[in-house]
Amino acid sequence: MTERVVNADTITTEDVRGAMDRGELFVEYQPIVSLVTRRSVGAEALVRWRRNDTVLPASKFVTQIENTPLSGRLTYWVIETIARELGDWLTRHSDIYISINVPPEILGRGGLEYAAVRSGLRAHVSQVLLEITERGVPDQLGLNALNMMAEQGVRLALDDVFLTGANLAVLSRGRFEVIKIDRKLISQLVEHAPEPAWLPGLRSLLLHSQLQVIAEGVESHYQAEVLTQAGVQMGQGFLFSASLTARALMQFQAQDHAS
Repeated sequence: MTERVVNADTITTEDVRGAMDRGELFVEYQPIVSLVTRRSVGAEALVRWRRNDTVLPASKFVTQIENTPLSGRLTYWVIETIARELGDWLTRHSDIYISINVPPEILGRGGLEYAAVRSGLRAHVSQVLLEITERGVPDQLGLNALNMMAEQGVRLALDDVFLTGANLAVLSRGRFEVIKIDRKLISQLVEHAPEPAWLPGLRSLLLHSQLQVIAEGVESHYQAEVLTQAGVQMGQGFLFSASLTARALMQFQAQDHAS
């Protein structure tokens, strides 16, 4: 399907509400692989909008519903969709996890727990990775909820990390086990170019912590090799796979582990 450029500024909250009402949203899953074994270890759930003859990524419309009731509605729908599409598969593959982006405004209000229980995804608590961006670190009520989830077995990831002092300070506010390095940093890993200034800091962080790191936007074998040598454990990006339907994800994982 040919994608055309869409100006996100022209999309309104009511547009997104209508898309949800009409069932135009769907979920795809981008595999996350071990950089050591090159085998899939999980996937990130990504919301898509089939709008006329165009498929829009979440970045084009999710910001329009931030801090509105639709934000919670969308998150709960994603949880229910994952449970419906992948619940049985997750039961059969306890070593695979699913990563879910969570907006801060719904944390600590009970809805996330309710949606997980209602959908059945609560039964796969150890296979859930909740992603929160630095700008999305919630209020104290939300942080308490996050830390409580961590105590119950849910893993927490800090997303879109740029390895700044502010980024790292956020880690101390929640029980984050995983950080996801922003794709803009990964794009700086170019063959025959000087080493990016952030790379030594990442090596040191990995050497002196128990953090798991996922590199986003890995597109070349060179990037994968540099990240592996730095100690980064996981990666996702077009080098490994584009985002997939639930059925294609299951096939990807089966073929990956059969090889």
